[in-house]
Amino acid sequence: MTMKNVCCILLGLTVLSSCGDNQEKKQSGSVVTEEMAANFDRSGGILNHNDSPHLKLKSIEIGDCQWTDGFWAEKFEMAEKVMIPHMGTIFKGDIGFAYDNFKKVAGMIEGEAGGKWWHDGDFYKWMESTMYLYAQNRNEKLMDDLDEIIEVIGKAQEPDGYLSTHVQLKGVPRWQNMHHHELYNMGHLYTSASIHYRVTGKTNFLEIAIKNADYVYSVFQPRDPDMARFGFNPSQIMGLVELYRTTKDKKYLELADIFVTMRGSVPMDPHPTVNANFLGDHNQMRTPLREESEAKGHAVLANYLWAGAADVYAETGEQELIDALERIWSSSTGKKMYLTGAQGQTHHGASQSPSGRYDMVHEAFQEDYLMPNSTAYNETCANISNAMFNYRLLAAKGEAKYADIMELVLYNSALVGISVEGKDYFYANPLRMHQGKEGRDYEHATTERAERVPYIPVFCCPPNLARTIAKLSGWAYSKSGNGIAVNLYGGNKLNTKLADGSTLKLKQETNYPWSGDVKITIEEAKETPFEMLFRIPEWAEGTKILVNGKEVGADVVPSTFAKVERIWKQGDVVTIEIPMDVNFIEGHPLIEEVRNQVAIKRGPLVYCIESPDLPENTKILDVYIDKNTQLTANHKPDLLGGVTTIDGEVLLRETKENKMYRKIQEPEWKQYETSFVPYFAWSNRGRAEMTVWIPIVW
Repeated sequence: MTMKNVCCILLGLTVLSSCGDNQEKKQSGSVVTEEMAANFDRSGGILNHNDSPHLKLKSIEIGDCQWTDGFWAEKFEMAEKVMIPHMGTIFKGDIGFAYDNFKKVAGMIEGEAGGKWWHDGDFYKWMESTMYLYAQNRNEKLMDDLDEIIEVIGKAQEPDGYLSTHVQLKGVPRWQNMHHHELYNMGHLYTSASIHYRVTGKTNFLEIAIKNADYVYSVFQPRDPDMARFGFNPSQIMGLVELYRTTKDKKYLELADIFVTMRGSVPMDPHPTVNANFLGDHNQMRTPLREESEAKGHAVLANYLWAGAADVYAETGEQELIDALERIWSSSTGKKMYLTGAQGQTHHGASQSPSGRYDMVHEAFQEDYLMPNSTAYNETCANISNAMFNYRLLAAKGEAKYADIMELVLYNSALVGISVEGKDYFYANPLRMHQGKEGRDYEHATTERAERVPYIPVFCCPPNLARTIAKLSGWAYSKSGNGIAVNLYGGNKLNTKLADGSTLKLKQETNYPWSGDVKITIEEAKETPFEMLFRIPEWAEGTKILVNGKEVGADVVPSTFAKVERIWKQGDVVTIEIPMDVNFIEGHPLIEEVRNQVAIKRGPLVYCIESPDLPENTKILDVYIDKNTQLTANHKPDLLGGVTTIDGEVLLRETKENKMYRKIQEPEWKQYETSFVPYFAWSNRGRAEMTVWIPIVW
């Protein structure tokens, strides 16, 4: 007997399948029978809402909407031609490690685990983004590549269904520590496999997911208290609900609800499965979710948990669950969210529980209105997951305010994570960046960077953003009980089936967000009345809606859907005129970090001032703005991929002393004509300083 086999016996049956020769542990045969496959549901959108009984709005099918021109069509093209293919070379190369980890477990190559514990999940996200591309362009080469990858993943899976390559390669016991991200990896497997089946009709990836989910059910369904602290970075809840929607196997929905209910179910005493400094609020474990009223802990973990719980609500209709999510939403967006839609104010901080105990938190929410700018963490994944949570609340409640948050995130705190050309990334997204010896120490930072970089060892955000851009047309519309809701504006064509099965085809033409004029033409519709719901953004006072050139009697109120119900005919034209005023924005008085400062916003876009648009050697902290400054919007097609800048005068005041405190003197102002650029487009012209908030001179 080899020493390796002795170790396996000592570790016990729970880890036996991680040991032994690779050839012995693999098994063949399908876990999907013909009877099972007959019940599978290939229909559905990014979320398969078709049979979800407790939703006001439901997703359109994947591929029903395609961007045709304008802002999001350009971003989709960037993702299709540059971002996603380039990311694939990273994941399959010597830097990204992920694909090689599967090959190593499968016995195809030798070597140690590369990258992070959670690299499997990030690789699944990249695979998912490729599926959305295929749904639009039907490029068979994409699926040929994925089929090869799926075959390798299948060879890496253990006979009992377990699959998490770092645990397998390192030979550590399964479920030893929640930070091994086993459930995070598996959750993204479920989502990616469900989308793959939905787009292709193939079951090769879905079989791997089902086999793994059945194994996870056997581990967690008994509800062993010692396992109750798992669920770190809980993508598995969303993934399990999507697997339930795909297979109609209720045990996956049951397991998703178990993971929701596990939160706060056991004492937060020291436990071997949890690192001591991550007990409690960091992992949303101090308080049962149904009793929670505040956004706490790691911002990605939180939003993933809430999004997953919203998916459970969509299937169960549990009022206690949706009530808690609405309370949490009010906290997270009303008292802890940045102007850009970003969340997670701090890299390292503390959270106070009702008992008075403080828990260490990481990449997390802080106290209400505590909103630093230069040290703001605002992980790209947190911002995207904020939009994911709001998309689910939009479906559950049918209220436009949730789509407002989606739009805010997409144009600002999500898109800032990728460079204009599609190859460089931010992980953290502060609202102010100042360089030099008085700035932050980026030389020794783990994830923060002074400018975008081609690769971040913690590589979760880039594939998350890639799949978001690739799938975004699926968020543009939702189906109501008798009609369609327009959630997002952008040049597109829609060909979908309404809830009653009738066909609706329309075309949307607009240069949004640079222009507020939107034209929607009906190309095919049923002969009976149905409603069209047009989202009026929360900032869009004075919006007008016209049908065939005449104003309609709809209530046009910001942050609501304006309802127009009638018999729609081929050739009908809806014109929406959305004012695109340039506005100064101020913060709540309790946000001490922005007292007597303003930001500039036009439409959904937040703007910033960047050092390339200032005199050489000007420090960003020396920039002020007069309250009477005249600001104008000018589109510049050759700047930063084509953006509308806000042009006007700023005041420069050189700081001559570096004392911490000093007696005030009459400032010597220097006037300077400059341009403000959209926040998402900053850091595309070399290393620079930047700020969103600027002191105002009254």
